[in-house]
Amino acid sequence: MLDVNMLWVEKYRPSKIDDCVLTKDLKTTFSEFVKAEYIPNLLLTGRPGVGKTTVAKAMLEECGFDYIVINGSMNGNIDTLRTQIRDFASTMSLSSSRKYVILDEADYLNPQSTQPALRNFMEEYSKNCGFIMTCNFKNRIIEPLHSRCSVIDFNITTKDKPKIAQSFMGRTKTILAAEGIEYDDKVIAELIMKHFPDWRRVLNELQRYSAAGNVIDVGILANLNDDNFKSLIKHLKNKNFKEMRKWVGQNSDIESSVLFRRIYDSACETMKCNSIPKMVLVLADYGYKSAFVVDQEINLVACLTELMIECEFE
Repeated sequence: MLDVNMLWVEKYRPSKIDDCVLTKDLKTTFSEFVKAEYIPNLLLTGRPGVGKTTVAKAMLEECGFDYIVINGSMNGNIDTLRTQIRDFASTMSLSSSRKYVILDEADYLNPQSTQPALRNFMEEYSKNCGFIMTCNFKNRIIEPLHSRCSVIDFNITTKDKPKIAQSFMGRTKTILAAEGIEYDDKVIAELIMKHFPDWRRVLNELQRYSAAGNVIDVGILANLNDDNFKSLIKHLKNKNFKEMRKWVGQNSDIESSVLFRRIYDSACETMKCNSIPKMVLVLADYGYKSAFVVDQEINLVACLTELMIECEFE
């Protein structure tokens, strides 16, 4: 029986490829692997939340293969390879079928030590064990691992975007109905497009917001109101580091990606024209760094500090 308090992303994770929200080409590819009951070594790459880990688990569960999941950002050291992976990969499964290791967030594995060691493991246990790696940034995976895997990019083209969003809309409404949550279709649609294609983020936002009153309304979209944003711009214009830092601390619930996008979208009204190119470069730099930093608040303050120094505000 499912725990009603568990995360929706886990509670409603698809266990079959047909139930996954994917483009037609991707669904066909993964369905062929399941049909053949053989999955090659894979490197699944794409933005956070698009379903890479979900697809890996769904294929293996549908085929009935034994597997383990190792998070590269938490347990991606050589000792883990030498113990957990070796112990699992070196033994036969109870069903005598091929076994698999899912290496989640493999781009966090050390490219000087852990990744080269993984290459040797993939060769040593190739007859008994396969590997499925997921990553957000495939350029952080060394070339020898690329060559040992089929690389599949979870790209969603502009043409596919409406259909994929609509499919996830249907999935979302099914989940809300199962949880007894009231909702407004327009609000759900806007939330999906706001975070597209990060399905994990959408479900987490819905679960968090609905916990307060079993209803999804426009309040879920109001994370950063105009007055609050204007106060931040004022601090940046006045080069008031103390007040800017205080603002960040008081608004710790606002995702840095949301704030970066708001700064970008409002640049023509808040900045002088000659500062906008610099602003774009700064936001792109810190947006990338936010995927790896330990302390998001410090990263955000650093970004705003650089904007304060380098850009002129209206």
